[in-house]
Amino acid sequence: MTSVSPSPDLHSQLASLTTEAFRPELAEIDRLSTLEIATLMNQEDATVPGAVARELPRIAAAIDAVAERMGRGGRLVHIGAGTAGRLGVLDASECPPTFNTGPGQVVGLLAGGPEAMVTSVEGAEDDPDLARAQLDALKLTADDTVVGVSASGRTPYAVGAVRYARGLGALTVGLACNAHSPLAAAAEHGIEVVVGPELLTGSTRLKSGTAQKLVLNMISTITMIRLGKTYGNLMVDVRASNDKLRARSRRIVALATGAADEEIESALAATDGEVKDAILTILAGVDGATATRLLEESGGHLRAALAAASP
Repeated sequence: MTSVSPSPDLHSQLASLTTEAFRPELAEIDRLSTLEIATLMNQEDATVPGAVARELPRIAAAIDAVAERMGRGGRLVHIGAGTAGRLGVLDASECPPTFNTGPGQVVGLLAGGPEAMVTSVEGAEDDPDLARAQLDALKLTADDTVVGVSASGRTPYAVGAVRYARGLGALTVGLACNAHSPLAAAAEHGIEVVVGPELLTGSTRLKSGTAQKLVLNMISTITMIRLGKTYGNLMVDVRASNDKLRARSRRIVALATGAADEEIESALAATDGEVKDAILTILAGVDGATATRLLEESGGHLRAALAAASP
């Protein structure tokens, strides 16, 4: 197979990126003991939350915009290549069991498709047309949000996705780990978590990946809180799809209500296992059908439904 050398422009671009910088003080890291290397990695990882903290105002502004769109029925779409894209797929895949999101409400798109979750798909990250095709398949609307994720902030697939989505009127967020990135510039909401050079030169699955996961967790989790998917810090929209989650459902109802086991089992049975509904039947003293109606009228917000049920 014939290899194609990267262009001189790409070489210079990479050389200018903080995430690609070489750290001469670590040039002999392979001579250190395992404990010494582990200690170094742990110290590096400890700097990531501070880098995220510096971006909190921009992260919060993006979340408020996402929640507004999703409150109108829009979708949240994470899109990226390599580690960044895999983290987006991971975050999206965890929303249905955690928050009972509907099919397609939170989506993760990865350069190279599902195959790229477990193997490298050569050239996929360099193809902005691939991103456009994947977004076209979703039939984006102005109520949707596209979050482009790229450690370098220059990946053509992610940048192309954000530019295309913004042109269609969708809300766009660009999450990068370098300052002054094309990705952040292309998005309505640019978030640049600059974590500095990696322990292994250019290995952005390390600090950059950790930072991206933290921010993606914030975007999805706080958006769901804003949408009424929680009651306090309880996951009242959890989908009980296995024994562990069914046990968690019962515990959540117990924590929210303080009710006895028999009353909890009765409430869950009367509401087809819906945690939020079961809590409402106990706290408001209503039947399952009334609980469902009150929640529908309150847009799924349990506090609002409880207020509406009060005399």
